[in-house]
Amino acid sequence: MPDISKLASADIPQFALYGEQTRAENAEFVHIELIETRSRLYNWHIANHTHPGLFQVLFLFGGQVRANVNNVVWECNGPVAITVHPSVAHSFDFSQEAQGYVLTVDQNVIFAVAGSHADLYSSLFVQPLAIALAELPEVHSRLESLLKNLLAEASWPQYGHTLMLEWLARSALLLLVRVHAEHRLADQSGRNDFELFSRFRAEVERHFKDQWQVSQYADVLRVTPTRLNRLCLKLSGKSAFDITQDRLMLEACRKLTYVPTSIASIAYELGFQDPAYFSRLFKKRMGVTPKEFRRHPAEATAED
Repeated sequence: MPDISKLASADIPQFALYGEQTRAENAEFVHIELIETRSRLYNWHIANHTHPGLFQVLFLFGGQVRANVNNVVWECNGPVAITVHPSVAHSFDFSQEAQGYVLTVDQNVIFAVAGSHADLYSSLFVQPLAIALAELPEVHSRLESLLKNLLAEASWPQYGHTLMLEWLARSALLLLVRVHAEHRLADQSGRNDFELFSRFRAEVERHFKDQWQVSQYADVLRVTPTRLNRLCLKLSGKSAFDITQDRLMLEACRKLTYVPTSIASIAYELGFQDPAYFSRLFKKRMGVTPKEFRRHPAEATAED
């Protein structure tokens, strides 16, 4: 008896891009287009199909879509990002006012990332995702900017064209990885814990130059220092104190790199009364003195 599942999958059309059987010869294939570019040709209906070897993300920034992904139907309003693995059958029915982009990337773009980051993007495609962006206006704005740049680069190839496409595509995907990771972290740790941690990070941004103690942050957040430390260790692997110090050192590194003023002036600006103490603390946490870092910032960062 024939395998019914294989017969069913064989009936699903396979495309490079929807409606196209051939694809670019470039193994590092990146393609982007407006939703309306292809959907309008098919009366806003993209029938069930797959893209062998190609990962796809639908960025819907306005309007609605009825997405059938692996026989699961999602009714989504923009802004939302929908991720699709090459083997996953999917179809889309868009509203006529749908706005956004369709990003298609070859599997080499997804997996050809050096070293320990080789599986960086895999979390987006282990299973289909619908990543809501409505409550993340900054991420939405950054994604839209990256995708506009991608579209511009794709329409006017210049020197370094392929690399530029890859970098922009990977940047957009990395923003989605961050959002998905935060959602998973919130689900795993509990929404309240994650919100408290986010509030702590916001307070650190406001007060790291004041060099607040952990107890001061705890008072503002209305928790005990012990609970705050446990929360930070649970969600970041670092103590609350280390998080504040890391932020302080990050600002010190930025100023040493970009601000042409004395090390003593930078120390005072960061809330240190004694520049010598600032230099000792910087050496302890960064492994080099401020003067050494300023001479070779890239090497110091790489060794850290």
